Amino acid sequence: MAGGLVALFDDVAVLARAAAASVDDIGLAAGRASAKAAGVVVDDAAVTPQYVRGLAAERELPIIRRIALGSLRNKLLILLPAVLLLSQFLPVLLTPLLMLGGAYLCYEGAEKVWHKISGHDDHAAGEETLPDEDTVVSGAVRTDFILSAEIMVISLNEVVDEPFLSRAVILVVVALGITVLVYGFVGLIVKMDDVGLRLVERPGKGVARLGRGLVKAMPRLLTALTVLGTAAMLWVGGHILLVGTDELGFHLLYGVLHHLEEEVAAATGAVGGILAWLVDTLASALVGLLVGAVIVAVVSLTLHRRK
Repeated sequence: MAGGLVALFDDVAVLARAAAASVDDIGLAAGRASAKAAGVVVDDAAVTPQYVRGLAAERELPIIRRIALGSLRNKLLILLPAVLLLSQFLPVLLTPLLMLGGAYLCYEGAEKVWHKISGHDDHAAGEETLPDEDTVVSGAVRTDFILSAEIMVISLNEVVDEPFLSRAVILVVVALGITVLVYGFVGLIVKMDDVGLRLVERPGKGVARLGRGLVKAMPRLLTALTVLGTAAMLWVGGHILLVGTDELGFHLLYGVLHHLEEEVAAATGAVGGILAWLVDTLASALVGLLVGAVIVAVVSLTLHRRK
């Protein structure tokens, strides 16, 4: 009897260790997949605060909460089943779809660069009359659908070799984690100036100085996020296109870049890994900018002809 109990406890311990290892593997895979989607995540965090600009302070967090719930519906109810079925029955389409999404990222990044250079302001026309909350939320959720689709496809591409159930769990973890991260961070950003104003009203020079610093930092933080998001989109989009062309059999561009990375890593010793990564990042961003510029030009000419 005692021997049977010991054997049972051993079996339970083995199962517990296996379950813990599976949880660790899922966590690592989810983290790896989320990291690959970094460009889209940063852009999502940079775009969302613009939807509550000019609205009453007490309505900012409720609107962000509604947008976050819409984002979760996009990811879990629409995109997750779609990408899982695609990966199970038509995996050959994943690389072309991923490249299509990468081209869209390049277009978005290049368009933002062009708007910055040319001085265009997409939001100038909408500053005088603000839409109602339902219109704001529906517009934000539609934009989020595109960004969420990119996040899910990029994440899937990192775990496509996992079993179906593990793949599904990893993507659910990614969807939940990224949504909480993005919209939690957005909530902190939009409330930063309110917190700063309250600190300014409190007694004490140090507290008031901190409050004024938070208020002044708000626009700078949004600007920095926008720049970082644009650079990340170009980098991720360009890298997706380079890797995709290699997987589809066009090895020239990615082969040259990979050879250059190896040369840099071999020639620079201890910092070779970092410099090789920088070479890959800059080259990917340059490819993203060039591809995006071509798409922006084509879209602009097409719209101009239609007008």
